[in-house]
Amino acid sequence: MADTSPTRRRAFVIGANHRSCGLSVRDRLFVEDGDIPGFLEKLKIAGIREAFILSTCDRIEVQGQHETPELIVPIIHALLAEHAGLDPADLAGQVYDKSDDDAVRHIFSVAASLDSQVIGEPQVLGQLKAAHRLAAQSGVMLGAFDGLLQAAYSAAKRVRTETAIGERPVSIAAAGTELAQGLHGDLERVSVVLIGVGELGELIARHFQACGIRHLELFHPIISRATPLARQLDCHLVEEAGLVGAIAEADVIICAMGRRRHVISTDMIRAALKTRRNKPQFIIDTGIPGDVEPAVHRIDEAFVYDTTDLERVALDGKANREQEADEARRIVDQEADGYLRSRAERDAVPVVTALRNHFSDVREQVLVEVGNDAERASELLINRLLDHPSRILRDAATGANSKDTERTVRKLFNLENIGDKETPS
Repeated sequence: MADTSPTRRRAFVIGANHRSCGLSVRDRLFVEDGDIPGFLEKLKIAGIREAFILSTCDRIEVQGQHETPELIVPIIHALLAEHAGLDPADLAGQVYDKSDDDAVRHIFSVAASLDSQVIGEPQVLGQLKAAHRLAAQSGVMLGAFDGLLQAAYSAAKRVRTETAIGERPVSIAAAGTELAQGLHGDLERVSVVLIGVGELGELIARHFQACGIRHLELFHPIISRATPLARQLDCHLVEEAGLVGAIAEADVIICAMGRRRHVISTDMIRAALKTRRNKPQFIIDTGIPGDVEPAVHRIDEAFVYDTTDLERVALDGKANREQEADEARRIVDQEADGYLRSRAERDAVPVVTALRNHFSDVREQVLVEVGNDAERASELLINRLLDHPSRILRDAATGANSKDTERTVRKLFNLENIGDKETPS
């Protein structure tokens, strides 16, 4: 009989993040919300029918399941390169490929915000769920992968419930508004400019808005990257020609570019302070690496704080913050192990069913041959069932893994505590 059992679909993740490449490449790889259905359609045409794309400031990833992930790696590389206007060779060393258990653990870590620039940032889970919904609407989300994502969401919920890891980014944002208030007084008179669309920068900007600031402006060199966030924040979008003026007017500057080069220079801040008649500026640098030229720290009326400085203000004396991250990782590992174990058990069901059906077929054949002779039937049944396995075991006994094979058989048939018996001649 031909093998009709379905081929198991294996998890995969192919993409780029803040560790694998710089912001300039991520900006080009970034897939706008309006372009995602078209990208998903290209995946379907390429035979990848169980996947979605997660596109954020920190990462652009295609996550999904496929029978042979290794065969679709060049296909997805080519689609990403085409979207970015690059040659696939340009992405060499900047795009990572994960499959099977590594991919599962990565997806769980992303959902729990353990793979973010700022561990614990709250946006990524919502972004993951939004990408999931969009893929489901586009018809590229099947039950098995949906189950994996639901398990990842459950792990993320446990991390949020059982640890204080989510408090860190929120505390950093609160520290930023607290320091700004100490410098400028009533925040309702404060003007803020957000440079870049990094997640922590966005979180801090939202916190300032919640405190009632007078005005918020947003700048990013690629207008299409900034437009969706400007709509969400209901703020003014600054074009490149207006950036110098926006910086001069800002009481608070939030930098969230992470371009591996400085966005804010000493000359820019000196010029801004001259225009402001030395009215001080509070500068928050969330870039990794920093967006602000180090020499800006030495300007008297410029008060520069990076995320480490803000965390020190927010969590001064809280020595257990690394313990929180360790506990979160332990939870994610535990949940991922549970999912993988459950999946392995489900994968074994067809084999167990086939084995049971085979035994039943052999039993019926034996009963037809010997009729009601129970002793003869049981003897013949044992011989028939053990004939093929015995030949396989004898062949394996001369192989390099003979001991492993023997241990597996003993465990499989509960023979571990039964000593060898002499075979009757």
